[in-house]
Amino acid sequence: MADFLAGLCHTDPLDPLPVWENGTFGLCFNQLFLNALPHTLLAVSSAWYLSAPRWNRRLGCASCGWSCRAAASFLLALLFLVDVAVLPFLGDPSLYLVVLADGVSALAWIVHGVALVILQRSVYGMTRGPSTLLVLALLPVVTLIITLVSYCQDSSYLDPTQPLRLLRLVLLSAQLFLLLMYLVAFALPRCVEDLSLSINDSDNAPLLPGSSFLGQDGQIIAEDGSSWVSQLFYLWLNPLMKRGQRQELNRPSDVYLLPRKLRTRVIRDHFDRCLETCRQERAESEAALLNKRVHVAGRNIQNGSWSRPDQLEDEWVEHGTDIEEPEVQLLWVLHKAFGLRYYLLGLLKLAGSMLGFTGPLLLNELVGFMESGSAPISHGVWCALWLFASTFMGAVLRNWFTFEVLKVSLSVRAAVISAIYRKALQVSSTTLARFSLGEVVNFMSTDTDRLINFFPSFHELWSLPVQFAITLYLLYLQVGVAFLGGLALALLLVPLNKVIASRIMENNKHMLRHKDARAKLMTEILFGMRVIKFYTWEKHFHEKISACRREELARLKTMKYLDAVCVYTWAALPVVISILTFITYVLLGHELTAAKVFTALALVGMLILPLNNFPWVVNGTLEAKVSLDRIQRFLQLSDQDLNSYYSLVAPEDPQTTIEMKKVTFSWAAQGASDPPETFAGDCRAKGSLQLCSLNLRIRKGALVAVVGKVGCGKSSLLAAITGELNRCEGVVYVQGRDQGFGLAMQEPWIQHATVQENILFGKDYNARFYQAVIEACALTDDLNILPSGDQTEVGENGVTLSGGQKARLALARAVYMILDANYWNLLEPHVKSLLKLSLQEKDIYLLDDPLAAVDADVANHLLEKCILGILKHKTTILCTHRIEFLEKADVVVLMDDGKIVKTGTPAEILPLVEAVPKERKNNENKKEKDSVQSEQELEQPPEQAPVVDSLIEEEQKQTGAVALRVYKAYWLAVGGCLAFSILFSLLLMQSSKNISDWWLSNWISNLKKQDNTSKSDLLPADLSPRLLLFSPGGLLYPVTLSETDTLTHNSTSDLKFYLTVYGSIAAANSIFTAVRAFLFAYGAICAATAIHNRLLDRVLKATVTFFDTTPLGRIMNRFSSDVYSVDDTLPFILNILLSNLFGLLGMLVVMSYGLPWILLVLVPLGVLYYYIQHYYRHTSRELKRLYSLTLSPIYTQFSETLTGLSTIRASRAAPRFELENENRLESNQRCLFASNSAMQWLDMRLQMIGVAVVTSIAVIAVIQHQMKSVDPGLVGLALSYALSVTTLLSGLIFSFTQTETQLVSVERTEEYSTDIPIEPQEGLIQVAPAWPQQGLIEFQGAVLVYRAGLPNALDGVDLLIQPGEKVGIVGRTGSGKSTMFLALFRMMELSEGQILIDNVATHMVGLQELRSKLAIIPQDPFLFSGTVRENLDPWGRHSEAVLLDVLEQCHLREVVTRMGGLGVEVGEKGKSLSVGQRQLVCLARALLTQAKVLCIDEATASVDQKTDKILQQTIREKFRDKTVLTIAHRLNTIMDSDKVLVMHAGKVVEFDTPKVLCQREDSFFYKLVHSRVE
Repeated sequence: MADFLAGLCHTDPLDPLPVWENGTFGLCFNQLFLNALPHTLLAVSSAWYLSAPRWNRRLGCASCGWSCRAAASFLLALLFLVDVAVLPFLGDPSLYLVVLADGVSALAWIVHGVALVILQRSVYGMTRGPSTLLVLALLPVVTLIITLVSYCQDSSYLDPTQPLRLLRLVLLSAQLFLLLMYLVAFALPRCVEDLSLSINDSDNAPLLPGSSFLGQDGQIIAEDGSSWVSQLFYLWLNPLMKRGQRQELNRPSDVYLLPRKLRTRVIRDHFDRCLETCRQERAESEAALLNKRVHVAGRNIQNGSWSRPDQLEDEWVEHGTDIEEPEVQLLWVLHKAFGLRYYLLGLLKLAGSMLGFTGPLLLNELVGFMESGSAPISHGVWCALWLFASTFMGAVLRNWFTFEVLKVSLSVRAAVISAIYRKALQVSSTTLARFSLGEVVNFMSTDTDRLINFFPSFHELWSLPVQFAITLYLLYLQVGVAFLGGLALALLLVPLNKVIASRIMENNKHMLRHKDARAKLMTEILFGMRVIKFYTWEKHFHEKISACRREELARLKTMKYLDAVCVYTWAALPVVISILTFITYVLLGHELTAAKVFTALALVGMLILPLNNFPWVVNGTLEAKVSLDRIQRFLQLSDQDLNSYYSLVAPEDPQTTIEMKKVTFSWAAQGASDPPETFAGDCRAKGSLQLCSLNLRIRKGALVAVVGKVGCGKSSLLAAITGELNRCEGVVYVQGRDQGFGLAMQEPWIQHATVQENILFGKDYNARFYQAVIEACALTDDLNILPSGDQTEVGENGVTLSGGQKARLALARAVYMILDANYWNLLEPHVKSLLKLSLQEKDIYLLDDPLAAVDADVANHLLEKCILGILKHKTTILCTHRIEFLEKADVVVLMDDGKIVKTGTPAEILPLVEAVPKERKNNENKKEKDSVQSEQELEQPPEQAPVVDSLIEEEQKQTGAVALRVYKAYWLAVGGCLAFSILFSLLLMQSSKNISDWWLSNWISNLKKQDNTSKSDLLPADLSPRLLLFSPGGLLYPVTLSETDTLTHNSTSDLKFYLTVYGSIAAANSIFTAVRAFLFAYGAICAATAIHNRLLDRVLKATVTFFDTTPLGRIMNRFSSDVYSVDDTLPFILNILLSNLFGLLGMLVVMSYGLPWILLVLVPLGVLYYYIQHYYRHTSRELKRLYSLTLSPIYTQFSETLTGLSTIRASRAAPRFELENENRLESNQRCLFASNSAMQWLDMRLQMIGVAVVTSIAVIAVIQHQMKSVDPGLVGLALSYALSVTTLLSGLIFSFTQTETQLVSVERTEEYSTDIPIEPQEGLIQVAPAWPQQGLIEFQGAVLVYRAGLPNALDGVDLLIQPGEKVGIVGRTGSGKSTMFLALFRMMELSEGQILIDNVATHMVGLQELRSKLAIIPQDPFLFSGTVRENLDPWGRHSEAVLLDVLEQCHLREVVTRMGGLGVEVGEKGKSLSVGQRQLVCLARALLTQAKVLCIDEATASVDQKTDKILQQTIREKFRDKTVLTIAHRLNTIMDSDKVLVMHAGKVVEFDTPKVLCQREDSFFYKLVHSRVE
């Protein structure tokens, strides 16, 4: 390179590019760097705008500035070309140099002129254009002035006798004049219009309506339309950063829109096209292969050589389905969609990595220059300039690479999440049942995150070995074979690191399994918190959670200590390698120099990175592969195929809506290649068959009632009609199935939305019809009490609504689907009544026991107004146990054990299902007036948990910096003394490392002071002289040792002294590093243990109100993601933060000591650094919080979708849900892209600070070298530290920001550990162990209000229940029935009054004592994952015989025995059992108790009447001497009670025997009894 420059410039090869010559800048430097380089930048910048889109809108005014600038540009190009034409006639020796510079200049101005013409016709024409072009266009002024001055100093250019030289002077003057005209043209007035929004302040790119820079709603689109300078330095992000600094980023809509290429819909469409292409290619290749095999097989048959006749058939079977729907690997689709762009980024990675090696090489040159007193100053200047250029370009390329990889990762994330969500909507229910809800959500969360994390790792996978090899070669050039000692140690640590990494990964898998088990258990605990509190099982589940946590922490402890070993080895490794290398180098007889030492130190630092990172990169890649396979298996699950499920042949009778002929259905998943007959046989063998040989025909418009005992298959029949089961054999025909079904499931699925949104379910709002649905579903009274009416939000899955309210809300949603609202307004009232809503969308309605959870009056209302009203002309299938309503049905289907026993009229079926057959009479109009009066008088707001405007309190987004109390909380969780010890050990570790480097510098400085005359005397007496033959020049070369050499420098005593001190410092550093690593690991474990224990204790003691008003997912986030952050992520990031902090402090001290003048640069750069990081942290913190807030709705909606999949698919609403997921994902991607961009914005500025520091040190070193006042050793030390300053600066900010982000988890756990309301645990008195002995209950003026501002749920209740009385409690929904139980168990504290049990006030008794003395059968039957035994008797207090006897009494023994006995798992939330069977399990729990008081809250609502009668008899016998309170919607359940309590508006209306109340026609109870359908 030096020879080339010397030949081009005609200069000395020792100084080929002199900066200063003859009192001015050198010609070569001027032409190449001040002329050609600025023009190159101008050409590149101008070329960026050549693709600017033309703006079709006519400009309101035409500015001549653009035309003048374009004309000036073309004239400048012409002048440079004329100058080139003149040069050959002058015979100038620098001809080629000037032709090169002028040619580049001419080309640059031509490109610039074309760009100006294009920009004038684009949207930029309304402004002066990008200001960056003006700056770059004026840069050549410097070289033109310098050249003009040199011309004026040369008399030959002013001599008229030399016209060509004079012409060059004129040309130069004209060029300066044209540049002045260019500047004036830029300053001309621009077109002024009111549409001049700008994307950033530095790049006046207009954002006009219809331009490519604004979205349809006027929001700014990120990055699109900004100039290359703006994109390079992220200037387009400045307005967003300013908004963040002003704390104006409060909503996701405050963030920029995604660039068009990163929009979720664009990516999804592109991914779908690639997927379809891959499927076509796969199908074509497999078809071609199969045809080839068929051809070969046919030839073999003709030759008589086909020995396996079944082979071809097997291949047809195997490949036939693949051709129809070929399996496509997700990896191949991702490769096709994003591969090319991603692979090309490897070129950026390679270039950036190569530039990283220029730092140590230039450091070597600079220190060598400083050690040499005779080198020209230009050599030092060029070293400084190249150091600046290489660090600048390396920073730019690395930043660009990282940002582009983040874009690809963002695209893949959008594609994979969309694909998983779409698959979940399409996969068959029977196949999906293989996975739990959490497992499927993990595909979208954990597995997708692991897959995305692979993308930065892939390029590391190939680049790290390349970096390692190059580093070794450069190290060999510096110290020869001496590096082998340190390398051997490093390579020995690689397998150790691999073993440790493998052990960490293995323990991590076990820890995650225990964490999943704990999270699953915690989820069930939160779901069943009321049950736990009713049964006082808090301690039991606390122990179960603690047991899982102990297993989890044991694995975490192992991981942390193994990680501490890794931290120790890699933190101590640089010092140890340096010691071994330098000791070996000296003992081999070589002399250490500053250049070699500090170049080697920088290279050792570069050597550590690949060795340390490679095992983790490999592990990350393997994790991504595992996650990819998991996602692949999910995406390959069989889809719901309704075309093959339903028969396309219509029955002969056109009035037939549903027809089944000898159909067998199963919940078991059917394999792709299983014939239906074989599959049906397998189902029977496994006992998984649900419905067998069904024959059913339903006519259009019929009301069909399906009845049968618990678990007979009623719900499965409805699932079979909607296509959710596997059809094993037979024929199913459903008319109008494409329009979907109106489905109301037995377990109502309620969305986390407003009441209105739940009812509309994505359909248009029609006021009249909406009100009709509300009235028909008896929701009017419920909505009246809500503060915001139907705009009130309900909780997750309607957690804050009663069972009856959820059932009616789900029914209203199903009913609202029936009408095309666009036609409703066109109908006249009388036409509506005649047509009875004939213009309806859904023709079939499937209602799964919607009457079970409501009282008789409401049930009658639903039947008359809804089922026989709005749905009168619809085909309706109603599953129910309320046989009193069967008379209204057209057809009744009786089921038993998965079979249809009989189908007939109500008169034929009713005698088979009634507990007591009775005569029926047509009495529909009896007491109609009284019924209406009763309905009006008993209207009462619904009973529910407290409701406010937003029923669920919105989660607060903390703003500003993390509070000091959070740091204090974590400090205390670690332990004060332990935390101080960790910081002190960190200080000792960093100090010892810096002192070891300083000692090395001092050693070298002392070596320079001694004369170097001999090397042989450095050797110990027993050291072979042949070792001297090893050198960087070759392994062996002849050396002659002189016996007369005298000891001059590096004497044995000095060598031993320096080596001993150096080794001692390194040993101390190693010890401090080990102490720090293990102390930190121990502190992290202590903090994780303390924080989780406090959180668990507080949550289990929280009030029921807290759980009613807080979404379960929000609480679970504390126990899952937040606890995981505290366990693992926070310690990891905090460790890096502390290392960076102490490393930066040590670096600053050493640099300031070595070069005190650097403080002049460091102080302003430090101030700049502070403002940049302060500026960034405000925005980054808000963006990360917005990202977290927008991430939760994605997972929440996905969980919600999986829960309500049957309803979504039955109503054909899957496309709408997919669109909602896309919108949520888009919002989250916006925040993530903005957060990533802000990170790169900061990185670029920190990189520039690093470049400034490195360049400043180099410049100061060159200046001090000229002043003869510099120590090369200290300069080398300072520069070797400075090369890593960018990494430390950016690492410090990122780790500090990440630590703040992770400390939010501590903040959130602290919020729940200290702030949530808890129940008072301790009692004021100690009751006797046998209390209560009688069961006397007395309410004295009891008043209970759920929350201030709401009506009293209990309003002055005075009541005395005698010991052993059986009291039935009735009343309208919301009258206060269940609230009495809540007050009795102190789930809610009374506002006034008190409740006495055996004359002891309940508020004086401890909660555990009180609740353990009472028994309850709750309305919502809840079972935990585990065995039947654990659900019945979690404490293990009863024998197996007792448990089986109880199951026998509850008619469950046969079911449990068939399932596998008491040890069989009941599944998540007891999904192995039907709802009715779960209620029976809850009854069995109560039978096991010996409590004197039993509360039954509609415990048999989902049980058929025959079973109900037997159970009621069992309860009467087993609780003969106990006080029993029973809430019942079936009045026959309580007709034989001792007394009946009628509640109304929280007051006691009536309290007497059923006989007395039934004889009083004015009593409320009488009206309730006679309002039933008889």
